[in-house]
Amino acid sequence: MFPISVVIRTHNPRENYLGRVLEALKGQTLPKEQWELLLVDNASEMPLANRVDLSWHPNARRVRENKTGFTPARLCGIQESKADLIIFVNDDNVLRPDYLEVAWKISLEQPKLGAWSGSSITEYETEPPEGYGSWLEQALRIEKLSTPILAKLPQGNHATAAGTGMVIRRKQAMHYRELVLRDPLRQALDRSGELPGECGDSDMALAGFDLGFGTGRFPELELIHLIPASRLTLEYIAGVHEGFAYGETIVNALHDTGVRYHRELPPVELPGFIQKLDILISAKNRIDRCIRLAQERGRSRAKHDLKKLGYQPPKPAFQ
Repeated sequence: MFPISVVIRTHNPRENYLGRVLEALKGQTLPKEQWELLLVDNASEMPLANRVDLSWHPNARRVRENKTGFTPARLCGIQESKADLIIFVNDDNVLRPDYLEVAWKISLEQPKLGAWSGSSITEYETEPPEGYGSWLEQALRIEKLSTPILAKLPQGNHATAAGTGMVIRRKQAMHYRELVLRDPLRQALDRSGELPGECGDSDMALAGFDLGFGTGRFPELELIHLIPASRLTLEYIAGVHEGFAYGETIVNALHDTGVRYHRELPPVELPGFIQKLDILISAKNRIDRCIRLAQERGRSRAKHDLKKLGYQPPKPAFQ
């Protein structure tokens, strides 16, 4: 057993990005003997078994998850990891040298928190095009915190831990895993196939409220998010916002006990004519119009899915 398990999810990684992720882990101030490293190869076209050197770490393993998507990779990492504290790292997240040590310190000082993360500083491969404004920061979750933010309410809001660099207690992670395995809506929250999706990480962070845990974000937990040029197109940014709108609608239904959906409710238009017309009239420019229409598609699809299923959150199987 180890105090910490670091789980890296990777799918067809850029070798230079993954190399920087691993170099940052090599340089962690927490001794390697006190944490394990688990590399989850998430259905990469060229398996990583013989391509990535983990010999520098005494407690490193590789596992393969053949179902593509952040959610299947997270569930695999939860199942395969051994520690009471799990840290999720993507293959483009470069952690600050003291990240693991600070995460462990917070776990001891904040026993009522179940999941937490920190600041995300972006490093672009090429300069972002002009005109995105705050849409780009929202899509890439760019934010450097100056003070801790904690939440004890189920909605979480700004304190909800992000998936990049998320630290989560095993008890909460196992609870989340049981919820996902029993609920197809939760399985659809993250990107998979052609449908955009987001917010599976928010669902995981907020799942701790069932167990009496809160969530938070801390400025001393800091990472660099490497962004390739392919993620700076309007098509990609709009797709992320569509996924966020879909995911946030589902997550609100999952975690707000006052929200229930029944079959007798009227169907939702996809998207509503009035909402679309309002966006076309009020949009500031082409980028604003494109992204707001994408958000409306996401919200409409989520409401449609909820009503089609006559959704009622299932009772947790994990206690």
